[in-house]
Amino acid sequence: MSTETESTQRTVSARSSRFAAKIFNYGNILAMLIPVPLGIFWAGGSMLVYALNRHHPNEKVGHYTQQAAYRFYGVVGLVVAVATFFGTDIDLWLWTWAISAAFLIPTSIIDLRRIRRDTWVDTTIPENL
Repeated sequence: MSTETESTQRTVSARSSRFAAKIFNYGNILAMLIPVPLGIFWAGGSMLVYALNRHHPNEKVGHYTQQAAYRFYGVVGLVVAVATFFGTDIDLWLWTWAISAAFLIPTSIIDLRRIRRDTWVDTTIPENL
């Protein structure tokens, strides 16, 4: 006697996947526009967004999230290494912020345009996963 188990499937909509791919870039832009305190909170919150979206059922979401994370963590890591020597000189902090924003904002906007132009399809995932 054989028993068959039905495998139900869930679907992640293309619209939901596209939005998930955009989240990290939106966070990057907001963190650069309002660096204190949003930039500090984004440094922590971005780790959660990365963990949730890097292994999304739609592989494109993971790819776009990873690219945005590389840019953000690269800039933040460079700022930490360089700003160690700034002390309380506000001019150096402002220059660092301006250079970081000049890099992160345009690259995030370019990535958002790529995401919008990309072809997104519904992703079906088995329920037992």
